[in-house]
Amino acid sequence: MKQAAFLKLLLIAAVACTAAVGCKRNPKQLTYIPGQSGSIGGPSPLEGGNTLGPGGIGSTDMTTSGLPPAGRDRINWLLDPNNGEQVREFFAAQTVYFDFDSSVVKPEDIGKIETVAAHMRSNSDQVVIVEGHCDERGTEEYNRALGERRALSVREALVRAGASADQIHTISFGEDVPAVDGQNEAAWSQNRRGEFVLVRPKN
Repeated sequence: MKQAAFLKLLLIAAVACTAAVGCKRNPKQLTYIPGQSGSIGGPSPLEGGNTLGPGGIGSTDMTTSGLPPAGRDRINWLLDPNNGEQVREFFAAQTVYFDFDSSVVKPEDIGKIETVAAHMRSNSDQVVIVEGHCDERGTEEYNRALGERRALSVREALVRAGASADQIHTISFGEDVPAVDGQNEAAWSQNRRGEFVLVRPKN
């Protein structure tokens, strides 16, 4: 009787030991993925309001290669006075003029635009600001819109002449910056204009 009880206890102990050993498993080895950090399933570095550091997407800082940014970002980079130098007189002879209430580039001014476009093609590190101006007639709001149309018209002509759109920045001053003071056609005809301002990197 005692022997039977002992064998029963021994059998129970053996089963319990086997179950304990069977439940114990070694943890799986996780594969490290370069560039990933944090816990599995956690937010990526760009989620939760995190931003990219210098040189990231949309940044106008110097790139990691030590060169200025390319494309449209280059315009913003050069317009920063710390990076770019504006030279208004460089294209002074290429100013184009418009008829009253018009944003159409005149045929006689196409040669000026081609001169600007040729320079920009040969100097990909530079950009040009195209300013649209108006005479004083009309409301301030209307003239601001007309100045914008004139600047965009000149920009389109530059692109047709071979300049890169990524080198051209447009702005409208409306009637705010007249070239000539006066309230007659002689003055007004000089104020209806598109001006070019060269922007080149500082040495």
